[in-house]
Amino acid sequence: MKRVALFLILGFILFLMPAAGALDVVTTTSVLWDPVQAIGGDAVDVVYIADPSVCPHLQGDILPGLIQKNAEALESADLFLAHNSSMDVATMQAIEKFRDSNGYGKTNWKILNPDASWNTPETALVLTDTVLGWLKAADSQNAKAFEERAAAYKSKITAAGNLTEEEKSLLSKKYAIVMAWQKEPVEKWLGVNVVDIFAPEFAYGGNKTPAKIVDIMKADPQKLYALDILPGGGKIYVIENMQSGELAKGIEEALVDMAIYADRVIFTNFPKSIEGVNSIPDVLKHNKELILQ
Repeated sequence: MKRVALFLILGFILFLMPAAGALDVVTTTSVLWDPVQAIGGDAVDVVYIADPSVCPHLQGDILPGLIQKNAEALESADLFLAHNSSMDVATMQAIEKFRDSNGYGKTNWKILNPDASWNTPETALVLTDTVLGWLKAADSQNAKAFEERAAAYKSKITAAGNLTEEEKSLLSKKYAIVMAWQKEPVEKWLGVNVVDIFAPEFAYGGNKTPAKIVDIMKADPQKLYALDILPGGGKIYVIENMQSGELAKGIEEALVDMAIYADRVIFTNFPKSIEGVNSIPDVLKHNKELILQ
């Protein structure tokens, strides 16, 4: 009887003890936030710092406000997740400076492979596995639940990125001039023919700015005319990247001046950057439909 009573007392004590708190996670961007919240569920509290609608390289002026907005989460997070120091340098430095100035201690980052991306179904699945590994290592008790949610999340990615044979055939006949950050999904996933890429001045040694692409097109317009994209023969897409501003307006205008039917569309890289685009699967679906519609 004494043993039974002891078990009852211990059970009652365990019942009264508070449950272990959720894992607190800070991510630099909404790209990392999305798989964390999808895989973690109720076992994770996660915030992102950078504004999803602005290129991470260009957030210097707005970061102080974003840091203050998430000050409580930054005090004692269990995990700090980032892409890499090249993409996230401003955000990572701002977080570290804030934590250092408040005496919160060293910020230990989990960082993605420098070449990691997420804007194709294939790379989004790899990102999911990486995030799953981080969460399991930080909270092994919830490993099975994390794995189950990761599988469901992967199914959403696959469904969003799936292309029918009819869609593949249609896309293979399309041409595009593409913002460099979107070349891989446009070419390797969607199968659209990439005529050229453009980029901000800080990339590619300044040799792929929209102004230089326009000069190349005007110097040899026959390369474009040969693609059968004159009026009546189809159109060429100019694919912008939302987070990089309106870089491609000049390219679109130059094509119109050359009597080429151009259609500028704006892809996004980040969940929460556009109303209704709340996850990586939503990003894939949104970008795909811009070209298929």
